[in-house]
Amino acid sequence: MEQVLRPIYQERASFPETLGVIIVEKRGKGDPTTDTFDAILLIITADEDPPIFTKHYTDGNEKAAMHIISEKQLRKWLLQGSKRKVVDWLFYGKVYFDRNEFVERLKTEFQEYPFHGRNIKMGLEFSQLVRDYMEGKTFFEQGNGMDAYHHVVKSLHHLARLAVIENGLVPEVTVWSQVKKIDPAIYKLYKELIMSEEPLEKRLELLFLASEFFIHNRTIDGARHLMDVLAEKEQWTIQELHEHEEARLYSIDLEVFIEFLIEKGIIKVVQSDSKNEFIFHRDYRVE
Repeated sequence: MEQVLRPIYQERASFPETLGVIIVEKRGKGDPTTDTFDAILLIITADEDPPIFTKHYTDGNEKAAMHIISEKQLRKWLLQGSKRKVVDWLFYGKVYFDRNEFVERLKTEFQEYPFHGRNIKMGLEFSQLVRDYMEGKTFFEQGNGMDAYHHVVKSLHHLARLAVIENGLVPEVTVWSQVKKIDPAIYKLYKELIMSEEPLEKRLELLFLASEFFIHNRTIDGARHLMDVLAEKEQWTIQELHEHEEARLYSIDLEVFIEFLIEKGIIKVVQSDSKNEFIFHRDYRVE
């Protein structure tokens, strides 16, 4: 397939805005990493319009997908950890063009994690961990075991990725292979949830107790980035936080995360007067 794609990536490499060209070949039949395509052609560009452009190709037998991604969009995905397969493409694909070593520098930067960027990633994973844990516990208390199980599995995945980031590594698609070496206790917890022969209710009870311990021990580090944002000024409205360049990365998890940190005594609620004398504005500041 590489031979068929060569004229395409050679043409793209000639464009001044093209920063890098990477080809990822499938590792086996129906490989989900390549979206079942035989090859992925990843082109990184400085052009931001559009941020994502995709085309599909075939030579009659095999198929390939070309993704042209802006540097800004790629960095956003890497920071948020929202496109795990892109991490795989970046690190394990074959680099065919690398303008001024852009791709190699990006990989090095991502692996070494500038401290601030690492705090953002930890905050995002921790906020999602908190939400899934809380939703899972609510479902469990309502007697909805299967829904609780679903959210507990999701929370453990966030816990696993958080453990990898804490160790200065990049969470890969095969994150549990990483966690097995990095943090055997979390790996054992996950294994007991999905493989134990205990009744589901008993497994969930044990998981919620263990999760409380893991969450408690990671709260300060998980909240560090949001605390740094709140420390930028004396107090914030929720709208100001939703509009903040970094705080808005938390998206739908921001408000439940803030409420969790209020409960833990890390964020304080500040009441201020509104136009209605019977109700107050609810603002926030870091303790």
